[in-house]
Amino acid sequence: MIRISIIGCGNMGSSIASALAENKDFKVAVYDNVPEKCNVLGAAAAKSLEEARDSADILLIAIKPQYLTKDFLSSIKRPGLKYISIAAGIPLSSLCGNLATDNIARFMPNMAAKAKKAVTAVAFPFGADDDFKKTALKIASSFGSAFELDESNFSAFIGISGSLIAYALEFINASAMAGTNVGIPYPVSSQIVKDTLISSCALLDITQKSPAELIPSICSASGTTIRAMEALAENGFANSLYKAVKAASDRSQELEENAKERLG
Repeated sequence: MIRISIIGCGNMGSSIASALAENKDFKVAVYDNVPEKCNVLGAAAAKSLEEARDSADILLIAIKPQYLTKDFLSSIKRPGLKYISIAAGIPLSSLCGNLATDNIARFMPNMAAKAKKAVTAVAFPFGADDDFKKTALKIASSFGSAFELDESNFSAFIGISGSLIAYALEFINASAMAGTNVGIPYPVSSQIVKDTLISSCALLDITQKSPAELIPSICSASGTTIRAMEALAENGFANSLYKAVKAASDRSQELEENAKERLG
């Protein structure tokens, strides 16, 4: 059984802890500066940071990036301990340098971890052990899907996953409001839009076709859908997404550069 201690029980940390606690392969402990946050079903509450560190095979760092300082990293350093960090904008080079090990995984999950539907990017330094890599990917897969990526792609991943949940929610809201504008009450309209998005993903899965391949089959000549697609194109729908993904990606790169300056 692999012992995992999770430091930080905010929304993401507690969601991950809940998912891991249901897996019999893991023994989970949690620690937070606010003890009340450590009430996670199936997980033990560590009484101190030191207890969480010393009782673990893997330490999962789920604190906010601004609190991840050289002093904090020094306080959790222990020979033989392996680490997973979900701190946004903190590169592997800074983690490896301060923790003096290559057995570190960097996770970039999105907020759907609460529903065990997170999409998580996973990156490792060159020297990470193969067994640790397999375990880390298993951990990431326990609360959704996992994609091993080169760390250089993390900023792009944030643009199309980490931040994209917000775009998707705004799409649902705006579409529902548009439906309300033409006659369907918002609660019904928003449910219809949500279910339609789910059905769109199911269609992609069952056909194994790309969106670009499926769109023409939905657009009949001179029909309603092609007219709607024309309106989306005229109003810059795709261009807005290009700009949104680029903006999120650029900001992620800025945060990583700041972290390198702060942590080395």
